[in-house]
Amino acid sequence: MAPIISIEEAGRHSGESVTLRGWLYNQRDAGKLLFPIFRDGTGIMQGVCSLKESPAAYEALKNLTQESSCIVTGTVRPDARAPGGHELHVSEVQVVQRIADGDPYPIQLKEHGTDFLLENRHLWMRAPRQAAILRIRAEAIHAARNFMDSQGYTLTDSPMFTPSACEGTTTLFEVSYIDDEKAYLTQSGQLYLEATAAALGKVYCFGPVFRAEKSKTRRHLTEFWMLEPEAAYAHLEDMMVLGEGLVSHMVQSVVKNRPRELETLSRDVTKLAAVVPPFPRMLYDDAVVTLQKNGKAAKWGDDFGGEDETVLSSQFDRPVIIHRYPASIKAFYMEPDPQRPELALGFDMLAPEGYGEIMGGGERVSSYDLLLKRVREHNLPEDAFKWYLDLRRYGSVPHAGFGLGLERTIAWICGTSHIREVIPFPRLLYRIYP
Repeated sequence: MAPIISIEEAGRHSGESVTLRGWLYNQRDAGKLLFPIFRDGTGIMQGVCSLKESPAAYEALKNLTQESSCIVTGTVRPDARAPGGHELHVSEVQVVQRIADGDPYPIQLKEHGTDFLLENRHLWMRAPRQAAILRIRAEAIHAARNFMDSQGYTLTDSPMFTPSACEGTTTLFEVSYIDDEKAYLTQSGQLYLEATAAALGKVYCFGPVFRAEKSKTRRHLTEFWMLEPEAAYAHLEDMMVLGEGLVSHMVQSVVKNRPRELETLSRDVTKLAAVVPPFPRMLYDDAVVTLQKNGKAAKWGDDFGGEDETVLSSQFDRPVIIHRYPASIKAFYMEPDPQRPELALGFDMLAPEGYGEIMGGGERVSSYDLLLKRVREHNLPEDAFKWYLDLRRYGSVPHAGFGLGLERTIAWICGTSHIREVIPFPRLLYRIYP
C-alpha cells in the first residue's frame, strides 16, 4: 500500500508511489492525457493521467468536477514546469464526493466581484492565494508566541466581557449581561494585563478584540486579533526595543518557513529581508515637520491619519517608530514625559509600503493621584475603574506595554491590498456573514 503523504511532502518522495487525499482544483483535458491539479491544504500539485496506462483512473478523473473530493495514488516524478517542481503520475482514483453538474462549485476559475467572494468566504478561502495567506498568518502567530516566550513573558488571558471601555471611547459593542446588567466586548486586554503583570512580572495575551468603529477602509475590521505584552519595571525604551524585535522575528520566520506561500502571493521578499532591528525612530515633533515639508496641512497637536502615516513610513525600508506624542491625543493612562509633561511616553509603529500603524504602546501612569485626575478629566466612571486605580494604591511600579494588531501586520507581510483577506472570516462595517 502506498504511503499517505501531503503535497507539501511530495518532493521528499521522488520516484515513489504515494497517496494524496484532497480535492480537484482544476483539470486540463489533452485527449488521451489528463492534467489534473490537486490541492490538499498544504499546497497544490499537478498530475498526469494516461488513458492507455490507467484507463480506470482516467475515466474517474475525466468525470470529476471542480472541487470534488478524491483520494489519488501515483508515482511522484520531478518536473521543473510543474508547481512545486514535481508531478504525480496518477494510477488510481477514489472519488469521495463528486460535485453535481447541476449544482457546480460557486467560485469558478474566473474573476469574481469582492461582494460575491465575501458572501462565499467559506469557499473562497480554498483558493491557493487565500490558503497561502492563512498559512502565513499561522506561521506569524507561531513566531510571535515563540518570541514572547523566549523573552521571559508568560502567556495569560484577559476577559472578553468588560464593565467599561479601555480607552474611554464610544466605539464599544454593548451586550446584555445578566439581570439587565450591561457589559461590553473588550477593546483591549491592557488594563487587566497591568494587574497580571504585578503578579507575574512580564505577561502577554493574544486574542480577539472588538471595536465598533464606523470606518470603511482597507485597514479596519470590527473584530481583530491583538498581541499585547505588559511588563512591570519597564519603560518606553524597553517596549520600543521589544516591539521591533517581535516584528522582525515574525517577518523573518515567514520568509524562512513560508517561501512557497510568499511566492504564491508574488511578494517581494527583498523588502521583507530588510526588516531587521534597529528600526528608524522619529519624534512626533519631527514627524509634523516632515509632513509639512511634504505638503501636508499637519500642525502640532494633530493625530496622524492614514495618508500622513503613509508619507512618514514611505521614507524607510522597514517600520518606523514615532514616539512622544502630545498627551492630549493619547489615552488617559499614558505616563507624561518628565522632561516635557505635555508629551506622553508613548509610541506608534508604522509599517512601510502604506500599511500604516501596526503597533501602539508606551508607559502607563503609575501615580494614583495622576490616574484619578485623568479618569475624572475624561469623564470616566470611577466605580468601574476602582479596581484599576487599586493597582496604583498597592505596590505601584513603572510599567509599560503595547498592542500589536495582527491583521495589519499580516496584510503588510503578505502585501495584500485589503485587511479582509488576512483573517478567516472578516467582520466588517456592513458584513457579519458568513
